[in-house]
Amino acid sequence: MRVIIEPDYENLSRWAADYVANRIIAAKPTPKNPFVLGCPTGSSPLGVYKRLVEKYKAGELSFKNVITFNMDEYVNLPEEHQESYHSFMWTNFFSHIDIKPENVHILNGNAPDLLAECAHYEEMIAAAGGIDLFMAGIGPDGHLAFNEPGSSLASRTRIKTLTKDTIIANARFFDGDLNQVPKQALTVGIATVMDAKEVILFCNGHNKSRALQHMIDESVSHMWTSSILQMHPHAIIVCDEAACDELKVSTFHYFLDKEKNNL
Repeated sequence: MRVIIEPDYENLSRWAADYVANRIIAAKPTPKNPFVLGCPTGSSPLGVYKRLVEKYKAGELSFKNVITFNMDEYVNLPEEHQESYHSFMWTNFFSHIDIKPENVHILNGNAPDLLAECAHYEEMIAAAGGIDLFMAGIGPDGHLAFNEPGSSLASRTRIKTLTKDTIIANARFFDGDLNQVPKQALTVGIATVMDAKEVILFCNGHNKSRALQHMIDESVSHMWTSSILQMHPHAIIVCDEAACDELKVSTFHYFLDKEKNNL
């Protein structure tokens, strides 16, 4: 696991966007050999999306030969709802770049058969050749996508009932009204994320510090599902200093020194 510690969210976003852009450019994707990118929602990736859009507008990057798969979507929330993840992605990212609509894949939380929708999503990922780089955020309780504490580390795309903590955390997007927050979501599984060739996770703010501490300083646990990234051969955690408040001092300095010395 590689850990990048940046002073603040702006620098975190810049580093992560540069990395993602460079991976796409280096791959030289074509229509027959596209780059497959996994996408998260939430507040953490907003800065990254903003900078990727800037790179596209500056002519540094194209998404014409990029296929995306989003991590999750609420159940029974209309796609056109302003807080659906369909709306989030088109508002904050897809509408501002040259990605082809047919290359965008987001779980359908309104599908008549949700189990079939989840199975089909896994099939589409496999048909695309797997995910080259999965971007991710992390919840205050350490959840990865909507794989809440206690989720199986061998899980695949499925329906998940959201915990009270997640519902409370997401209520800020629904005028603070817990009753408006969907109680279920469709989400990729932990094993789905782990199958990606690379994973880059963004973690910012003091409210994520316990989650980061469990992910880096503690052992792998299904109660902190993001901790599974310790087992991924190519996982990068990009965090700001505020998110490091609970890390051991020796851990903090180890990763700072490692990057400083370019080891």
